[in-house]
Amino acid sequence: MATHRDLPVGLVNQLFLNTGSSSFTEFVGSYAPELLPQRDEVLATPISDQVPHATTIVAATFAGGVVMAGDRRATSGNIISQRDVEKVFRTDDYSCMGIAGTASTGIEFARLFRVELEHYEKLEGRTMSVAGKANRLATMIRGNLAMAMQGLVVVPLFSAYDPDKDEGRIFSYDVAGGPYERERFDAIGSGSIFARGSLKKLYRDGASADDMAMTLIQALYDAADDDSATGGPDVTRKIWPIVSLIDADGFRRLTEEQVSTYVEQMLEARLISPDGPIAPLR
Repeated sequence: MATHRDLPVGLVNQLFLNTGSSSFTEFVGSYAPELLPQRDEVLATPISDQVPHATTIVAATFAGGVVMAGDRRATSGNIISQRDVEKVFRTDDYSCMGIAGTASTGIEFARLFRVELEHYEKLEGRTMSVAGKANRLATMIRGNLAMAMQGLVVVPLFSAYDPDKDEGRIFSYDVAGGPYERERFDAIGSGSIFARGSLKKLYRDGASADDMAMTLIQALYDAADDDSATGGPDVTRKIWPIVSLIDADGFRRLTEEQVSTYVEQMLEARLISPDGPIAPLR
């Protein structure tokens, strides 16, 4: 069987450098579709309870950027399948995504989306706009619809810094790929209802990055307090939430030492007030 090594150099350049599309996924799908996940296959029976699922992700904007955080627990039904899974991923220098749902598929999405953005930047010579990134991710999610109907659902939360507006932006999705921009904050995953309630109470417009990082850690703790699939900070194993920040200086992930400092401050305060900070009425 002939491979690209058997082809003339000119034809190889035409195939690989003039793809007709800036989409890496479309290029691979037309040249070697067997390398992409077979998302059109229909499973005989749903297997959603047999595979690890990632849970709660939270994100909130601050003055000039956005913070995203995720807990570390993955569950298979009522079993804790992993205590230190990573659910928040850098996708380029000014964006990141968190995953909820089928963990393996979500991690694959994050990796492929990162390559997708790099491929676009190399071909076009510029970074894709924030809206373009959100829409490109929506297309990838839509391609997973057949598997989602079988229980292998992935619902990401996407955040990015928009240099044109000098602010952070947050996008959530449904299983069909619909992108919805969220104002101020959002949460996804099994503990999202509790995390969102916490964020409604604690969010403040114009807060600093430091204050917003603490707010997200408080929200994750509140989610873990009421949702068994969401993992709280594991002090004995020193497993902390993942917290990432994006602003005009780009993406950066807080170190374990930084996150542990936030967690220790939060836990110390919770010894006095177990339900967390009380929001003022005015």
